[in-house]
Amino acid sequence: MTLPDTMKAMVLTGHGGLDRLEWREDMPVPRPAAGEVLIRVGASAVNNTDVNTRTGWYSKAVRGDTNSAAATGYDGASDADGAWSGALSFPRIQGADCCGEIVAVGEGVAPARIGERVLVRPMHRPAGGAEDALVTFGSERDGGFAEFTTIASEHALRIDSPLSDVELASFPCAFSTAEGMIQRARLGAERVLITGASGGVGSAAVQLAKRRGAHVTAVTSPAKADDLKALGAGAILHRDDALPESAFDVVLDLVGGPRWPFLLEALAVRGRYVTSGAIAGPIVELDLRTLYLKDLTLIGSTRQNPRVFTDLVGYIERAEIQPVLADTYKLRDLRAAQEAFLSKSHMGKIGIEIAN
Repeated sequence: MTLPDTMKAMVLTGHGGLDRLEWREDMPVPRPAAGEVLIRVGASAVNNTDVNTRTGWYSKAVRGDTNSAAATGYDGASDADGAWSGALSFPRIQGADCCGEIVAVGEGVAPARIGERVLVRPMHRPAGGAEDALVTFGSERDGGFAEFTTIASEHALRIDSPLSDVELASFPCAFSTAEGMIQRARLGAERVLITGASGGVGSAAVQLAKRRGAHVTAVTSPAKADDLKALGAGAILHRDDALPESAFDVVLDLVGGPRWPFLLEALAVRGRYVTSGAIAGPIVELDLRTLYLKDLTLIGSTRQNPRVFTDLVGYIERAEIQPVLADTYKLRDLRAAQEAFLSKSHMGKIGIEIAN
């Protein structure tokens, strides 16, 4: 195809409120470097990390929950370290999710890849980077909130599925986060408690844990209980319910906040606690006696083995998991999509269609 010189994109101009998202129709179309592919983006989706990066919530200066300044930001207090890996370069095109078609390739990439439908691995170690280096699509490099994007060829995985672009775009970030947590915990046919179960990562974790034969207890609001049971939850606890003591082998936690100590009490002896989020607040109280007397293991989960995303593509192609889409917005309406996301009245993901 003949590539245009410019494209439409939603651009993040700095940490702050929704006003920092700027609609542009004159952004240069990127060209793939050696080893990269150029993707015409079909769809993306909204994630907590998009909002958290916009506001600068990852900064150590921030101690509140993720909604505390989600519409306004932190008035510059977190600019120095507001992204995953510290200071973020602006302007930045966000969008950790991407489903699209390869339309051009850089030097060293087989031209036969042109025309492939692909999903982008949202988190990876850069080529030649240190072991602890981290690149998140839509954070450390431009992402899917644009008509075109580039990525290293190895991180654009071919997908063969009858699902629509927006359905497929609901998988990468949320499901790879959930699968990364599950693989780190080595979850089997055990008793697992999942907090924040109605969100994108939480509802993904319900499906992925059930797929492994686990008995899933989901923490959610009463209004979303039936939907989560349909996804595989065997039991439901409401957010303010008392947690049973020593009842679970694994806790997959996305919430944190003041109720965090009760999650450890809910673990059985030698239980494993895994976290990849803290929407209710990152600062918690730990009683070390609970940790050592119960022989617990605490696991943080961000960096992923490359097989996590490869496995996920296989699950999708074999229809072992299903998309959970609450609503879909056009890219130019991303501010409204984030406002809907922040209301927390939905279940699953909010999709973003790129074509206008």
